[in-house]
Amino acid sequence: MKESEIQRQIKEFLQWRGWLVIRMQQSMGSHKGIADLYCIKGGRSVWVEVKTAKGKQSEHQKNFEAAIKSSGGEYVLARGVKDVENL
Repeated sequence: MKESEIQRQIKEFLQWRGWLVIRMQQSMGSHKGIADLYCIKGGRSVWVEVKTAKGKQSEHQKNFEAAIKSSGGEYVLARGVKDVENL
C-alpha cells in the first residue's frame, strides 16, 4: 500500500473519531522533517508521521520527532490505522 493511501486512511479514521486533522505539506520555508499530519482534539495535539511497512524516517524527521518530544509534545510514527487507534 502506498504511503498516501495509509495517510488518507489514518486521516479519515481520526476525523471520524472527532479529531481535527491537518495534512502538512513539505515546501520551501517549512520546517525540515515536519510530520505528515497534525491532529487536535480536546486541547490535545499529536503529530503523526506516516510510513509504509518498510519506510524509514529521514534524519530531519528523526530530529523533528526528538524536538517535539523534548518539548513535551506527542509524536506517533504510524504505519497504519492500528498505530493511532489509542489516540
